[in-house]
Amino acid sequence: MTEYSGQQLTHALQEAQLTDWHAAEDGLRTRFSTGDFMAGLELVQRIAAVAEDAGHHPDLLLTFPHVEVRLISHDVEAVTDRDLQLARQISELAASAEIEVAPTD
Repeated sequence: MTEYSGQQLTHALQEAQLTDWHAAEDGLRTRFSTGDFMAGLELVQRIAAVAEDAGHHPDLLLTFPHVEVRLISHDVEAVTDRDLQLARQISELAASAEIEVAPTD
C-alpha cells in the first residue's frame, strides 16, 4: 500500500485529477457547498453508503450549508490509494447531485 505525503501527495492528487481535494497535514480534505441542511444530510448518507461498501470511513462534518470531508487511512495514519479512490467516488457523488466544492476559509 502506497503512503503519500508532502509533494508526493500533491502530485498524486494532480495526476488523479482530484481538483476537489487538497492535501492537509491530517489527510485529504474538501468542503462541499450543499446550500441547505437537508441536501447536506442526503450527501452524507450517500457518502456513508459508498464508504461502508469500501470498508473505508471518512470523517464527515455536516453544517449549514456545508459538508466537510477528511480522508486518511487510520490504520497507517497516512493518505493511501484507498483514500484517493474514495475521494474520487465522493467527488462523483457530489457532482451527480450538482453540489459544488466550497472555497475554504
